[in-house]
Amino acid sequence: AYRYRTLPAARVRAESLGYKGALFAWESADTGEDCTPPEIPGPGGTMIPVFTGEQEVHIAADIAWAVWEYWCATGDEDFLVEMGAEIIVETARFWASRVRQGSDGHFHIEKVVGPDEYHEDVNDNAFTNVMARWNLKRGLEVVELLRNRYASEWARLSSVVGIEEDELGRWQSAADGLVDQFDPQTRLYEEFSGFFGLDALPVADAAPRPYSGEEVFGWKQLRRAQVVKQADVVMMLHMLRKNASPEIAAANYRYYEPRTTHGSSLSAAIYAAVAARAGLLDDAVTYFRMAANTDLGAGAGFSAKGVHMATAGGLWQAAVMGFGGLVHDREHLRLDPRLPAEWKRLKFPIRSGGAKVVVDVEPERLTLTLERPQTVALGGGPASHLTAGRYVATRSDAGWSALEKVEE
Repeated sequence: AYRYRTLPAARVRAESLGYKGALFAWESADTGEDCTPPEIPGPGGTMIPVFTGEQEVHIAADIAWAVWEYWCATGDEDFLVEMGAEIIVETARFWASRVRQGSDGHFHIEKVVGPDEYHEDVNDNAFTNVMARWNLKRGLEVVELLRNRYASEWARLSSVVGIEEDELGRWQSAADGLVDQFDPQTRLYEEFSGFFGLDALPVADAAPRPYSGEEVFGWKQLRRAQVVKQADVVMMLHMLRKNASPEIAAANYRYYEPRTTHGSSLSAAIYAAVAARAGLLDDAVTYFRMAANTDLGAGAGFSAKGVHMATAGGLWQAAVMGFGGLVHDREHLRLDPRLPAEWKRLKFPIRSGGAKVVVDVEPERLTLTLERPQTVALGGGPASHLTAGRYVATRSDAGWSALEKVEE
């Protein structure tokens, strides 16, 4: 609702930069106007330029993703048709104006900062491009949904934003032709154009992680090297886990993990979630503990001044979406939990479509308690419609058994 209320400011911001649609502020408060400083004081009184406000444009797709995920988890269609659809459509419109078609015939997004903020002014950041493509496709999907199911709301929205058929065609062309930096042979995403050609540094051995790359290597060396501040490609694989196989997640985790300093408290929990999903459970536990130590560890005395709320949210995601294997699709709930050897049990409640679901995981057993009927899938298996009640499934080398209803 906050993002919807600040949508007018996001439209003004996009227009001020020469683009269409809506680009939300990198840093904002009540009005939604961007208050990111253009520069900050550095060592010796020098001023350091800040590029995040103008170049970290992936925030447009991040907010659209949050809208979509909320709808998938809750089924709150009133929110979608009254607020969410307009956010998704206007951010898709931004990306269609932000991409540029190159001489190679493909579309590119140039001069950006990805989640890895050690590298500025780069071209075709994989996270930004893949999330932009996702945003464009969801924009088209939302338009189709409203046209088919909410004709009056579609009439209202189309009059507000003025969408025409030829514009939708440009969205589709941009989504289809956008460079994503993926190599199907290696299964790796190159973080941005030219990243693989940068200098290799002993990131994992330079200092105990997490650490600040600026302090250990200095800005000049960082910009020339394969040093990553925080989950970037790995964050994209976490957010779009419905679309990336565990094998792709594992390949990219193994490549980027030794190159990441975790110079942001946002990083470790996401590495834990992706490692768990990829079956790298020892690594997942290590990063889960690293994230928890941000506020609970021996050196966390500064947390008296305020806890790291985003890290806490990341820990929840690592537990529930990583070890718990939770994915909310529009039509069903999918679970594929994996417990590390030292964990005896993982139990968590969620709400799906407005109803409570309790997931209780033991090493080879899953118990599911449903407050209301739900459609549920386990592992890579088909989805089944279940009535309210308690269900049990077991895991073997062949995968999960079917969920069987048990008496209370």
